[in-house]
Amino acid sequence: MEIGVVFQIAAVGILVAVLNQVLNSVGRQEQATMTTLAGLVIVLFWVVQHISSLFNTVQTLFQL
Repeated sequence: MEIGVVFQIAAVGILVAVLNQVLNSVGRQEQATMTTLAGLVIVLFWVVQHISSLFNTVQTLFQL
């Protein structure tokens, strides 16, 4: 796993946190929740791809 992926995930987390605070302060709690869920889904897609790559690497390593 590259360090760039960690920075991308951190950037999404920071962006979602800022958007969440701004939307909550103006009274848009529903949009804040949707923004948080969208950020979570984006990060989960990235993590699932890397976990899949890890499983393929382990499978190749042990020739399963």
